[in-house]
Amino acid sequence: MTSTPPLSKLRLSSFLSQSLAQLENSTTALTKGAGAGAGPSTTGGAGAAAASSAGAGGVSGVAGGVASATDDKDGQGRGLVPVNKNLGNVKAEHGAHPSMAFFQNRSLSLVDMYIDTSEPTENVGQIQFSLEYNFNEMTLILRIMQAKELPAKDLSGTSDPYVRVTLLPDKKHKLETKIKRRTLHPKWHETFYFEGFPIQKLQSRVLHLHVFDYDRFSRDDSIGEVHIPLCQVDFSEKNNTFWKALRPLEKNKCGEILCSLMYQPSTSELTLTVIKCRNLKAKDINGKSDPYVKVWLYFGEKRIEKKKSEVQFCTLNPEFHFSVKFDVPWERIRECQLNVTVMDHDKVGRNEAIGKIMLGKAGSGTSETKHWSDMITKPRQNVVQWHRLKPE
Repeated sequence: MTSTPPLSKLRLSSFLSQSLAQLENSTTALTKGAGAGAGPSTTGGAGAAAASSAGAGGVSGVAGGVASATDDKDGQGRGLVPVNKNLGNVKAEHGAHPSMAFFQNRSLSLVDMYIDTSEPTENVGQIQFSLEYNFNEMTLILRIMQAKELPAKDLSGTSDPYVRVTLLPDKKHKLETKIKRRTLHPKWHETFYFEGFPIQKLQSRVLHLHVFDYDRFSRDDSIGEVHIPLCQVDFSEKNNTFWKALRPLEKNKCGEILCSLMYQPSTSELTLTVIKCRNLKAKDINGKSDPYVKVWLYFGEKRIEKKKSEVQFCTLNPEFHFSVKFDVPWERIRECQLNVTVMDHDKVGRNEAIGKIMLGKAGSGTSETKHWSDMITKPRQNVVQWHRLKPE
């Protein structure tokens, strides 16, 4: 026989149920009221609201969840309504409803996948920007200032960088800065306005800044990216200026390979030594790989000869010290290329490529082409260099 709960517990249970219902109703009303003008963006494409030139002071774009851009020197002073520094609690005297805490706590779980406190495994530069929120106009203000120590993507030893901006999870609407030509330390000083975003809606968004190298004749190269969960930004501060380390694009992170090249003109002997790899992409369910190296010699587009190393089991940082020699006459050295692929050995299924590089006059990247050029200009010397593996 089940005992009846005491009257006090029944009253407490009823009280909690009513309070929860009131909170949900208040939350719904608040969302409808605050987001009345925050419809989806109607502008699309990279140039939906491109930043204006220096001193123009103009703003493009419309209200309602749409971002617009202008030069950072427009001189407009936009005041902030201060809020409690604890993002989970907002001061009621500034018009914020206590149920906002529900959204802020909830947003933390939505952006967990973008929170990364680890150090980047590869230096691809840093970017400086500032964030501000205008509570009266429900507008997020992003200023992209500059970047430094970007890697060279062009044969000239420079890059043509620009920044693409999105507010995740919305990937459809993108904004872009101007392209800065032939520099590894670009200065943009451009401002973007994301209008019609109530603070509770903004707390569930992640700002994505992605730096690209512009290429006129082919696809733009990714330099690096950074994700900023906006629930971690203290918008009560008027000077939220950050330097953030850029990270290589996750899907392009295959690891790195250390190689040595040497050419002997007198004997027409080309020697490649694969010394080791680091931070290889895991291909097995145990979080490891069983890597080995496969090398193809090319003359033009014709494959001539293949050689393979031994397998290094269960490691993402293998040491190979694997040397191969090819007979390449001096008159053909400039049409010669070496395709170096790191493979994952599989006893059951098909072996899978982890990443590759192409060493030659027309290499798979700036560092590969430079490595080959250094080998030719320094005959009979071992030229050693790290390279980032490219996806297959």
